[in-house]
Amino acid sequence: MAEKETKAQRVERIKKEKDGLDVIKDIHRYAQTGEEVDPEDIDRFKWYGMYTQNKNLQGEDDNTLYFMLRVKLIGGELTLPQLKVMAEICEKHARGTADFTTRQDLQFHFIKVADLPEVFRLLETVGLSSIFAAGDVPRNVVSCPVNGIDHEEIADVTHIVENLNAFFKGNREFSNLPRKYKVGVNGCSKNCMHHEMQDVSFNAVKKENGEIEFAVSVGGGLASNRRVAEHIGYVTEEQIIPLTQEITRIYRDHGLREKRTKARLGHLIEFWGLEKFVDTLKENIDFEIKTPKEIEYTHSKYREHFGIHESKIEGSSFIGCALNSGHIGLDGLNNLISIFEKYDAKALKATVTQNIVITDVPSQNAKDMADELEKVAISPFPSNFKARIQACTGLDFCKFAISETKGVAKNLVEHLETKFPEFSERVTISVNGCPNSCAHPHIVDIGLMGTKTRDEEGVMTEGFELLVGGFLEGANSQFNKKTGIKFPLNKVNETIENLVIDYQNSEFSNFRDFLLTKAK
Repeated sequence: MAEKETKAQRVERIKKEKDGLDVIKDIHRYAQTGEEVDPEDIDRFKWYGMYTQNKNLQGEDDNTLYFMLRVKLIGGELTLPQLKVMAEICEKHARGTADFTTRQDLQFHFIKVADLPEVFRLLETVGLSSIFAAGDVPRNVVSCPVNGIDHEEIADVTHIVENLNAFFKGNREFSNLPRKYKVGVNGCSKNCMHHEMQDVSFNAVKKENGEIEFAVSVGGGLASNRRVAEHIGYVTEEQIIPLTQEITRIYRDHGLREKRTKARLGHLIEFWGLEKFVDTLKENIDFEIKTPKEIEYTHSKYREHFGIHESKIEGSSFIGCALNSGHIGLDGLNNLISIFEKYDAKALKATVTQNIVITDVPSQNAKDMADELEKVAISPFPSNFKARIQACTGLDFCKFAISETKGVAKNLVEHLETKFPEFSERVTISVNGCPNSCAHPHIVDIGLMGTKTRDEEGVMTEGFELLVGGFLEGANSQFNKKTGIKFPLNKVNETIENLVIDYQNSEFSNFRDFLLTKAK
């Protein structure tokens, strides 16, 4: 009897037998014939941004195979014409669903295979694509949403981000990596793209003579690869793409493919040691990586661009807005479109915290536009609870989730805003539906991790475990600590409310120090 394949063996065989990029012809065939999709092609659908979704919201008589479709937004940008196409896809093909992600993408649900050719055609009409939005490939390169318009930025890295994304897009040299692979480029003075969690990142630094260098960090990640990226030195702008190319080759050729949970770049660096990794890298490049010297970074609580700000572009402003854990939906998209047209705005950019920045508002319209956005719950001046809450896809759509998330996040924010309207401290919250880290629960003040627990009657039900005390700040970053406190879904609001009350009645001067008293 043949030995059963491990998960890793199965995935590696599937990728070897047919490149994920080659599934596009099969997608069109399945759409045309209506035949059942081969389970191994379902895995390859990821190379075009698709995952099968949970059947939690499907009727018992509905046997349709539905997908989540993730669309890459280069630099996080959506122009007004692109917004209109997204709204069309949302209405006609996704049952009104749409959410911004932590990689500056937009994703839909309820996508049917039969609709994919038309969805892809619509995306192409406005220069958008889902290629490499998922799968064992380089994902969307993240960056600051106010590149080129922020007076406080260190460098405008827009063109670097565009060039890196163009370099990776559909690149067969890197279409079979050991696992997903995440790159970030930052020119923001607040380091708002969270370099600590990227596989590879570049942070702009201005030297005393005014020249710009880029601090290189490698091996960051969450979930099974929970580690802070390590700084390895400095390169020039021109060296970013060749260095990224070589790091990616090393990862492709030497990454640990035997286990999916040990296959990220950070796992390879831990296995080899940083010194061997850097030595191998240097052997294969024809330029110098300058001596490492770690710099100070902004605390993750303060990496934000909310409110109205004058742009570098004369007569223009940008408006940073909080959504609620990335949820936008058809109503939200249509609201944005009508408000954009009314106030003559042309584009927005998504952030890595599931929020948005409207990038080009005529300054004379900014205040009125901000007021109107607030009326439709797109908040330029959010509460300290709404500003920094994130949530993953959750039980409604994700096959791995134990607990629902988006609705939980929305209800929790509304509850806390009502109970504590004057709460003045920045607080970061993540609602995660399973033990993975899609909503980054390990780097926030309050992380809710989906789990099974018992309700008041002792019946097992969906719920959460409380994690506390995480944050990002370069080498000083700390991951959340477990508390062992678990509670059912219907006790989320009460549990977090009681935490805030206990803190307010304590002698602690900040919320994080108080929360750490709950850690094991």
